Amino acid sequence: MVKPKADAVALAAVELARQAAVDTAGPDQVGDYLGATPEAERVVTHAFVCLHPGYIGWHWAVTVARALRQKEATVDEVVLLPGAEALLAPAWVPWADRVGPGDVAPGLLMPTPDNDPRLEPGYAASADPKTPEEAIEIRAVVRELGLGRQRVLTSYGRDQAAERWLAAAGSETESARQAPAPCSSCGYLIRLRGSLGACFGVCANVFASRDGQVVAVDHGCGAHSDVVDDNRQAELPPPVWDTMTVDQSLFD
Repeated sequence: MVKPKADAVALAAVELARQAAVDTAGPDQVGDYLGATPEAERVVTHAFVCLHPGYIGWHWAVTVARALRQKEATVDEVVLLPGAEALLAPAWVPWADRVGPGDVAPGLLMPTPDNDPRLEPGYAASADPKTPEEAIEIRAVVRELGLGRQRVLTSYGRDQAAERWLAAAGSETESARQAPAPCSSCGYLIRLRGSLGACFGVCANVFASRDGQVVAVDHGCGAHSDVVDDNRQAELPPPVWDTMTVDQSLFD
């Protein structure tokens, strides 16, 4: 791209640009002159340091232009722009993309998307409605008879859940690597129902770090039900003061 040639009149309009910045921000907010940049034919942008303490690294950019066959430049616009070291706000992220795991706190509602790939109608496994009217009728029967939920997990939704649970409590965690045995043989494991039950359950040991949470059957921890104290079956030493044995001589 060919760099435009700087117009001499627009390039010399430094004081005009400074006064425009002062009129916009105030005399105590405009600092030293930083230079000029040609933008187009007969259009130049002049830059001045911004002195506002909340905008360190920013500068005032005043664009001036000279109309064809005119002898003086006029102000086009005045804006505040960030420099290379300016503190910037983080990039805007839509609400739907900002919500993360665990963000739905008590009292908050998170609407389910209309086309959530993790869900499908509860009747999909046993019925395939051909028309909207048939779909409405099936939903009504399901609600009336209490046969199930209107929505259930799709295979995609189950796979997503399985990936999260394996990452949090699978066989590759530090706890599982140091465990004496896997959760599959632990008496505190409560298996899930359905297809996920083949790989996952819920820990019911109050002393375990994942009590009440989903764990993989090949996960493990030090609170396994088969961990037995080596001294549990050892005989107790005689008491220092025997209060249990009856002295028969007292009754002779």
